[in-house]
Amino acid sequence: MTTMLGVSLTGRTVVMVGGGDVTARRLERFLSEGALVRLIAPELSGAVAALVDAQRVEWIPRRARRSDLAGAWLVHTATGDPRVDTDIAAACERRRILCVNASDGAHGSARLAAETHAGDVVVGVVSDAGVDPRRAGRLRDAVAALIRDGSLPLRRQRPTRSGRVDLVGGGPGPSDLITVRGRRLLAEADVVIADRLGPTDVLSELDPDVEVIDVGKRPGHHPVPQDEINALLVAHAQAGRRVVRLKGGDPFVYGRGGEEVAACLAAGVPVEVVPGLTSVVSVPQAAGIPITHRGSAASVHVVNGQADTSESTLAALADDTVTTVVLMGVAGLPRLMAAAAAAGVPADRPVAIIERGHTPDQRTTWTTIAAAVDDATAAGVRNPAVIVIGEVARAGLLLPDREMAGDRRH
Repeated sequence: MTTMLGVSLTGRTVVMVGGGDVTARRLERFLSEGALVRLIAPELSGAVAALVDAQRVEWIPRRARRSDLAGAWLVHTATGDPRVDTDIAAACERRRILCVNASDGAHGSARLAAETHAGDVVVGVVSDAGVDPRRAGRLRDAVAALIRDGSLPLRRQRPTRSGRVDLVGGGPGPSDLITVRGRRLLAEADVVIADRLGPTDVLSELDPDVEVIDVGKRPGHHPVPQDEINALLVAHAQAGRRVVRLKGGDPFVYGRGGEEVAACLAAGVPVEVVPGLTSVVSVPQAAGIPITHRGSAASVHVVNGQADTSESTLAALADDTVTTVVLMGVAGLPRLMAAAAAAGVPADRPVAIIERGHTPDQRTTWTTIAAAVDDATAAGVRNPAVIVIGEVARAGLLLPDREMAGDRRH
């Protein structure tokens, strides 16, 4: 019968005997856990030698002696010689030192589990009888896959004094475009403070007792001001809760993520940011538009369409080699197009307006600087939409022989 223990090796001595490939794999693991490794082997493989040099591991270049076990919390033996490994395991048994014997078909008093990590959770798999590392590894990978897609219950059940905030970029909308880390953090959350854009369908998958707070903004309608959102994040975290601030796109691309991070840091609340697939790239991609393309565009200028008609934006619009991507720009489109025309931007500069990217209702209006306002009005263009201006927005750049569903071409 095998009992699994969670043992911290940080700052504790681990003696490793043998310098081959098995040692290389295990050495890296022990070092990542903060162990103080003493390595004993006449010769080292290239992989082990590289780790020894990079990590400044103590290496004793000879065969192991019983005195080498002094002070060890754990011994790992993998010499490739079953007799030597068995002798070392027996010496550890007499001294009551836990020993991992990596010889084929054998094991000592301890075994290394096949592990997967999910935040502060470690899941390990071992065989109760015999040694079957492939089976353990396959089961570990299956559990890891369930953790990644948020299928396993990762939420803490015991209250804690200290909470935290994670700003999660949810991407353009589909739940399978959120990052693995984002899905895992949602599965751990006690409170989710969500915008109206992004993967909102994942909220229905949360435990019933997870508190979901809708702070979504719409054009001209901000029911929860940013200062109140900041205060919510801080208050829930200070109450010991794990808080996810779920945003569409990326938190640091017109998402006010910087303000929220600053508010948490000022209050002494631990906070991290999980990047998301920004609509700057993903929404044009959904319409078949690469924002850079050899021979058409070598750089990208990103603007907030609610206010930006700056000199730098007008210069980008006039440059044949620049793609200008406008977010939140539907209401400001007439002002931006008028400023572009007045600045001498070519009237036939291509424009594409992609509404509701990556949804079943996605629609693209293909037009030009001169016709964009009239065409958008005729099409009834509404937010959320991303506007792409430049040669990459020319209809048929990548798909000359077919039209995408919902497209309007002018």
